Amino acid sequence: MIYLDNAATTPVTPAALHAAWPWLTSEFGNPSSTHELGARAKDALEDARARIADWLGCRVSEITFTSGGTEGNNLAITGLALAQPRGKHIISARTEHEAVLETLDFLERIHGFEISWLPVDLVGNIEPADLRAKLRADTTLVTLMAANNEIGTVHPIAELAQIAHEFGAAFHTDAVQAAGWLDIRVDTSQVDALTISGHKLGAPKGSGAVFIRGRLGVEPLLHGGGQEGGRRSGTENVAWAVALATAIDALPDLASESARVSGLRDGFIRAVLQDASMAIPTGHPVDRLPSIASFCFEGLSGEAILLELERRNVIVSSGSACAAGSDEPSHVLTAIGFDADTARTAVRFSFSHNTTEEDLSHAANALTEAILAVGGTGKIA
Repeated sequence: MIYLDNAATTPVTPAALHAAWPWLTSEFGNPSSTHELGARAKDALEDARARIADWLGCRVSEITFTSGGTEGNNLAITGLALAQPRGKHIISARTEHEAVLETLDFLERIHGFEISWLPVDLVGNIEPADLRAKLRADTTLVTLMAANNEIGTVHPIAELAQIAHEFGAAFHTDAVQAAGWLDIRVDTSQVDALTISGHKLGAPKGSGAVFIRGRLGVEPLLHGGGQEGGRRSGTENVAWAVALATAIDALPDLASESARVSGLRDGFIRAVLQDASMAIPTGHPVDRLPSIASFCFEGLSGEAILLELERRNVIVSSGSACAAGSDEPSHVLTAIGFDADTARTAVRFSFSHNTTEEDLSHAANALTEAILAVGGTGKIA
């Protein structure tokens, strides 16, 4: 099997599983307990927090463990919006992940916030000048993803955060897809909040973390014993925190690995475009994640192509796995200007740190066969 759906989830790395195992078995103490078993659990939790803080370039106290990207986005966006007295205006883009869009809808419906939407172009770009034009005296938060999970387009987060700060607004970024592929250190970008998800990094599903700058107030979503510095009540999942830190420690060198996979991605895109004349690449041609190559196949069914690829042992997706089961076209593709019918032809190939040139050569050949099988006869160049 050639697994090319890593933007949906990644396998747990052996190192992360091995590191987590003691905290699921013999070292089962509650980190809030004062006895020795609890103290060891607390030490492991704080060691994991310190390793993640070092990776992100922030203070240890600014890391909150979560259950993943959805909770992290909810905590950062809702927590900051409700805690800041500045105003009830938020700026975002309609190409954001559903975890952001639905959180903003909640704030609009229940708490009376006004949401302003930035325009995006045909490749998903956001122009800094457009953000500057939308900012107001009552803008409390800007939330824009570091890189898009469906089309891979990368946004200039450091520049956008600087503009938000000029107007006194806080800046949050969903870095779930960017983590492991781009430099997301917050001491470089100066963002105020940043979300990561463990299962996109080789840690178990249900693990994650959010960075929130210490000077900012946060209204918690969960109320109880005041764990995680009062930002997330509930007994901490020590095993998953340790697994997350271990998976991050095991990531390959950022510069060399991004260059390697970018080369594989570009070669794969060329092969697809050479063999399938109806293929339309989506996302920015240059400013994109190394790990994502996405296409629309005009006149064909994206879901049918997926099934034919799976028959050939190539696993991919038609877009965001978080919207699986929905017959609606990709909201990302319709936001950047694709009509609904074309958006339904989308197929996303997403790579891992283990993806090889041989894998992608096989996938390109399988795609050619799949297109022919679903009725693309005569459209193969």
